[in-house]
This record gives sequence, C-alpha cells and structure tokens, in this order.
Amino acid sequence: MQDFSKGAAWIGGEVVPVGEAKIPVTHWGYRRSDVTYDVVGVWEGNFFRLGDHIRRFRASMERLRMDPGQSDAEIEGILHRIVAASGLRSAYVAMDCLRAQPVPGLPRHPAHVPAYLVCHAVPWAWVASPEMIARGMHLMIPEVRRIPPESFDPRVKNFHWGDLTEGQFEAEAAGADFAILLDAQGNVTEGPGFNIFCIRDGRVVSPDRGALEGVTRASVFELCAELGIPVEIRPLPVAEFRDADEIFAATTAGGIMPASRIDGRIMNNDRPGPLSMRLHDRFWQKRAEGWHATPVRYAAEPVGT
Repeated sequence: MQDFSKGAAWIGGEVVPVGEAKIPVTHWGYRRSDVTYDVVGVWEGNFFRLGDHIRRFRASMERLRMDPGQSDAEIEGILHRIVAASGLRSAYVAMDCLRAQPVPGLPRHPAHVPAYLVCHAVPWAWVASPEMIARGMHLMIPEVRRIPPESFDPRVKNFHWGDLTEGQFEAEAAGADFAILLDAQGNVTEGPGFNIFCIRDGRVVSPDRGALEGVTRASVFELCAELGIPVEIRPLPVAEFRDADEIFAATTAGGIMPASRIDGRIMNNDRPGPLSMRLHDRFWQKRAEGWHATPVRYAAEPVGT
C-alpha cells in the first residue's frame, strides 16, 4: 500500500507519494528554470481562492507560451485529487508547468519543447512561524537588487530566486528574519515569497511594480475596503519604507504577517502594529467563516489524464 503520509503528487497522469514524483535532469524545467508555478493553500479542509490561483497560473503559462494540455477544470480536479489522496486538512498545494526537452530532429528552441504539468500537496508550512508573527518579523534591506521587470516579468510566478536567495544570506548575516529587495531606483519590491506593505498615517501602501501580484495581496485590498482603510498602490521609496509607522507582509503560506523591526529600527515597542494586527485578525476570522473557500472533495472520483 502506498504511503501518502508526507504528501501526494500528480505526475504523468498518476497520483503517487510525493517522494516518488521525479523529473529527468535533462528537462529544461530543471536545467533552465523554464517553469512557472502557483501555490494554493488548504486550511481546515478548504482551498482559499482556488479559482484565483488557477487563473493566475493559466496567465503565467500563457505568458511563457506553455500549454500542458489540461483545462482549468482538469487542473482543479487534479488538485482536489492529490489533497484527498494525502488526507491533509491543511496543506501547501503546488501546480507546476515546465518544459521537457526538444523533440528529436527539431531545433533546440523552446517553441519545440513540450510543456507538462506536475502538482503536489504537502503538509502546511509557514513562511514565518506563528512565534515570529506574534513578536513581529525582523526585516532588512540587502545590497542585492531585485531582477528588473524589463528582464523578467515578476507577475509570472517563477523559480528565478538567485537575488532573493542572496538577500536571505544578507539577512542572516545581519541577524534579521527576511530581506526586502529594492529595485534599481531604490523602491521596495517584495520579499522571498511574499508581498510587502507599509502603513503611514493610517494608509496602507503597496508597491506598484517589481513584484508578483499576489492573491493574498488582493485579499488585503479587499479587507482594507471592508474596514475603510485607504490604500495607495504606487512607488514606495526605501526612505519612506524605513520610516513607516507599521510594516507587514502577505503570502499564501502565512496570510498577513506583521513586522516589528526594519534595519534595526524598532517599531511599535518591538511588537506588531495595531492596524497590521487588525488586518491579520480579520483575515483569519473571515477564513474561519468560509471567505473565498472551496471545500476539498475528499471523496472525489479520480480525474482523467
């Protein structure tokens, strides 16, 4: 009997234990990072904003001229199937589309490399631990700069993490939890796996370019509208960011994550700010009430290949 205790994956039309899902080292998804992906969270048996994640995944595939052959409905069915196979009630669920290798006899050009789908579900993992969120994340601005949108569109979710990885090593050396990268003009972009926001004079400010247009970021904007909090989407200079009243981040694997320090500067008595926590608490309250929820079909019939 197969062991799905560590998660489940869909690859080649079959559901297998996640540890058995493998791709060849010759495939361009590995050798060239020629891949796009998306991640949807499952919390207490419900997907959050499943349709939004699949739509963004499809937009990313189309931007990279990838077609794995599955419709959006089929991808949704696959995601239900792997979560059901794993039995997980809270999970990190990824959908990847990557290129294989050139067809023999054709030019070594991406136009001649077929794309295919791989999906997996593993136990939920926090970007920032609950303890880190309770005390507020410690952030810093590294020397490394974010890959510019003119080189690769950050709205296409990707594995080009060289700059983010370097930033994390700089954060570790500085005794911080996470690095927040700037663009070449000195404006804030994003952190490793999350969007970033600051609060000034009761207004939430979010960068207008250089970052993924996060699904949880969209949820923040919805919460702000509900609570009557003004939002500004615009360039965010680093000096303004460092001097903010509050700072928080948002991501699928963590929701709203407040900060308490930036480059050693202590905010709000070294604790998360009040407006950040108001958004954090409302986010999880609404999640518990079924906001944007799609119940996992744990008894779903197998989907086709």
